[in-house]
Amino acid sequence: MKILHFFILVFWAINSLANDINLSNEKTISRDSIDLKINLTEKKLDSIYFPEFITKEYNFLSNDLIIQSTSNLDKLYKISKSNITIDNSPFEGLNTNGSISRGITLGNNQNAVLNSELDLQIFGKLNDKVEVTASIQDSNIPLQDGGYSQKLDEFDQIFIELKSEKWKIRAGDVDLNNSNTYFGKFEKRIQGLLVSAKINETDNAYVSGAIVKGQFKSSIINIQDGNQGPYKLQGQQGELYILVVSGSEKVYANGLLLQRGENKDYIINYNAGEIIFNTTYPVRSDMRVKVEYQISDRNYSRFMAYSGGKFSTEKMDLNVMIYNENDLKNQQLQQNLNSENIDVLSQAGDDLELMQSSSIIEAEFDENRILYKKIIENNIEYYEFSNDPNEQLYSIKFSYVGENKGDYALINTNAISNIYEFIPQISGDKQGDYEPVLNLIAPEKIQLAIINGDYRISENSEIKFELANSNSDKNLFSTINDDDNTGLATKIEIKNSLLRNDNFEIINKIEYKHINKDFRSIENNYNTEFLRDWNLDSTLLDINNQFNKTQNQSSAELKFLNKNIGSIDYKYQNLEFIDNFEGTRHNTVLRYDSNNIIINSKSSFLKSKSNLIESNFNRSYNSMSLDSNDFWTEINLDYEDNFKKNIITDSLTLNSHQYKSYGVKSGIGEKEKLFVEIGYNHIINDSVVNNSIQKVNASNNFSINSQLINNSNSKLSIFGNYRILNRNSNERKEKFLNSRINYFKKTSDDIIKINVLYESNSGNLAQQEYTFIEVEPGIGNYKWIDINENNIQELEEFEIAQFEDEGIYLRVLLPNQKFIKTYQNKFSQSLNINFKSWSKDESKFKKLLSHFQNQTQYLIQKQSDQENNKFDLNPFKISSNNLLGLTMNFRNSMFFNRGKEYYSTTYNFTNNRSKNSLSFGNIQNDILSHQLTFKHKLNSILFSSLISMENKKSKSDNFESKNYTFEEIKYTPKFTYFIENNNKIDFYYQYSKKENLIGNFETLTQNKLGVSSSFSNKNKLAINGELNYYKNKFQGNPNSIIGYIMMEGLQSGNNLTWMLNIQKKVTKYVDLNLNYFARKSDYNSVIHNGSVQLKANF
Repeated sequence: MKILHFFILVFWAINSLANDINLSNEKTISRDSIDLKINLTEKKLDSIYFPEFITKEYNFLSNDLIIQSTSNLDKLYKISKSNITIDNSPFEGLNTNGSISRGITLGNNQNAVLNSELDLQIFGKLNDKVEVTASIQDSNIPLQDGGYSQKLDEFDQIFIELKSEKWKIRAGDVDLNNSNTYFGKFEKRIQGLLVSAKINETDNAYVSGAIVKGQFKSSIINIQDGNQGPYKLQGQQGELYILVVSGSEKVYANGLLLQRGENKDYIINYNAGEIIFNTTYPVRSDMRVKVEYQISDRNYSRFMAYSGGKFSTEKMDLNVMIYNENDLKNQQLQQNLNSENIDVLSQAGDDLELMQSSSIIEAEFDENRILYKKIIENNIEYYEFSNDPNEQLYSIKFSYVGENKGDYALINTNAISNIYEFIPQISGDKQGDYEPVLNLIAPEKIQLAIINGDYRISENSEIKFELANSNSDKNLFSTINDDDNTGLATKIEIKNSLLRNDNFEIINKIEYKHINKDFRSIENNYNTEFLRDWNLDSTLLDINNQFNKTQNQSSAELKFLNKNIGSIDYKYQNLEFIDNFEGTRHNTVLRYDSNNIIINSKSSFLKSKSNLIESNFNRSYNSMSLDSNDFWTEINLDYEDNFKKNIITDSLTLNSHQYKSYGVKSGIGEKEKLFVEIGYNHIINDSVVNNSIQKVNASNNFSINSQLINNSNSKLSIFGNYRILNRNSNERKEKFLNSRINYFKKTSDDIIKINVLYESNSGNLAQQEYTFIEVEPGIGNYKWIDINENNIQELEEFEIAQFEDEGIYLRVLLPNQKFIKTYQNKFSQSLNINFKSWSKDESKFKKLLSHFQNQTQYLIQKQSDQENNKFDLNPFKISSNNLLGLTMNFRNSMFFNRGKEYYSTTYNFTNNRSKNSLSFGNIQNDILSHQLTFKHKLNSILFSSLISMENKKSKSDNFESKNYTFEEIKYTPKFTYFIENNNKIDFYYQYSKKENLIGNFETLTQNKLGVSSSFSNKNKLAINGELNYYKNKFQGNPNSIIGYIMMEGLQSGNNLTWMLNIQKKVTKYVDLNLNYFARKSDYNSVIHNGSVQLKANF
């Protein structure tokens, strides 16, 4: 936060200086943003010029103090304060928007908590040549909705940018992108500084230093038939607990880049690291999906330095780049390494299996943690869960080591942290899956130095070259295995235009690459299909997906281009991995575009041989389309034939395959505006069965995509994809359906508006896990109630806190590991009927209707178990047998004289239902309520009343305290007396009665009396106060969770609550906010809570 304040003060100072400094006009030296004005006085002596300090006359007293006349010396003068006010505003001359606030919250039931928030945007010109842009956002709120507890700073944003015609400086959040090199390409989001300068018209330079936000990672997603997602992304070591840097991902399907968005191809949850493909983009198991992304790796602080430049002449362009990225090994974040851990890492070298250390640490008793005691029995030492404060206790982190490879098993998942139990060995064989060990993460570094260039031999010929050297270390604590740290890579390309005229051109290109086995790039240099294109085995890759063999690549290309009709391209390629692999590919690309006919053909033929495998991979993708003004049709024919033979066994490998696809689609109308397109596609997949290629499955795909209505008052679009899959191993046909219908309609006078959306698809439902962590009051929103008094924090013992000082726990979602296949459908509708436009109609009936308005909103989203190959298309049919997840919300609101002071009446009906599938069972919640409100003003008194009836149900499979059925009746009359200038006093009474219809049949009768007031003084001072008295008559256990919910955190008997809020405008830009809240019950002393906040607005 100090850095943020520094930036703000700098901007304020710059503007203040700009207003105060007045320089002379005689001589100006300009350097972009700096205007230095110098006044020189020179005197001539015998044609020789001397500096002013030599020729200047000096006097003991200043001549300016000598007065010319003494006639007015007897006059008296009075010095008084000027009545001219000067309005000095911060950031004067710049466009600003935002605020900064600092506050403190304290009370006798909580510790003091500091709160801070900053939201500021600045843009404008510091002078004629320098522009400034700044966006500063910072908050101490730790989580976004649905997020994880880690990486609390990922959602803060700050940057300040200064730029002129010749330079640019950006500090804060910076997106770096280097595409000027082949071996050093990268995209990163950093927090630091970037300086770039234009030396002259052709040359430039740049330098950057920063803390890196993310680390590059790529994952292959194994798509399942009938599953749109979610699909889980993983970390560098296979971790499920990751946070993806927002906007850093690239998703490829069959080598094509997909687009993110609700109406595009996919959506992504960056907090959970999960991807869901949209209904309109059906996925299949024969699709190849690869995701490249950055994960927020916070094991160490990671520093990056990056610099380079471009230098050009008439004949040549030259680029130089130096890159360094390394973990700061002495600045550990998520790890807290002791000397023993560091010794383990120093002896491990680059071997990940040796990077393990004991996780057993002595610890003091803490009710918020799961602790263990040591037991020695039959000369065997092991650890057992204990919450006895008199024992010597230990904090232990257990790691999964594989099935039957450990001595501990997971026995309890209902506590806030998992509990593990020692399992004795049987005949020397381990019976558990976990061990009390910690997987250590070693600090790493990578350095690159690159020089590349482009030399233009002639107008038709050029040579491109690149030389790169890398230095990478997988363990900065160890010098073991450092002999493979450095590697070299080179690339040269010769391009020549053999023939060129206005319409025709022949181009040839020759290229060669050499990459040493120890060379490491920042990110992936290869296209996403590189392994598949060459039939390469994944054993050639290390854990970071970098090749571990020296390779040589060469290619020759010849292209014939006719600018009127298309092109023909032939390319020969050779790839060699020393002592392991060699392959050759022939590639052809044809494109024809003339007379509304478009033909595309892309083919490749590969022959390769490695130490174990010989392969022949032939494939061809072809399409022909006819496109006229209002009609189009397209035919597709794709073919793949991949034979891979094991040299030793002379048999086909299991990943040999054949693939055939035939498709046709036709449409009428105007594309993307008003159209209908239907399509059919037949796919055959053959694979190895009994050492021969045989048919394993075939599918028929039918699709429709349309925009049937598209105007200002109505829109209707329909999408559908129906797939039938026949597997030879299973006579039963598998069927999959994706569909979406979207309809919008409004009348010309806007009286009726309706919006309808229906979707259906197949996917996965995560069996969600969560835990609770202790935080500062005001940040959390859960309270722990030890209902069984065993001093163990169990999941069912946490309830939403009714008061801010009680909310000291935060619910944190854990990574999803268990998924259930589901069929999903969704239906949503909104209907708004508003007769307000008839208010001036001559018809009395229409004028009467103009007082009425009705709003209806309905949403149902359902997940059902996939079974019996049936589609659950009806979203309104809810069966308890196969229902796994449900969200249903219905709300209807009818208004009379809405927003008016006389006879304003509102009736609300709400019916909400939900079912969540969690790792420990299902939880269902139902709410049914009726609510009637009435408001009417008589002179300076406003009468309002509220009558409501509510039925609230909760049902849990495993948590008894979450099972209840509440019925509540509530009546609340209220009188508001308006004094003047919106000052008012409220008097109100509330009667409510609650009953629990199951379990212990608890009942509550509550009477509430209250008074509140609101006073303000010309927008400079506002005071709000409230006093409430509650009389609770409760039958049941007041210390249970049900008692806490029914009495809303109060106690049985007499309760008092009071509140005071004062808002004062200190200056034009500064507001002061004071809040005080207290409560008192018969058996508890007064609990005070207060906060002070100072907020500056810009």
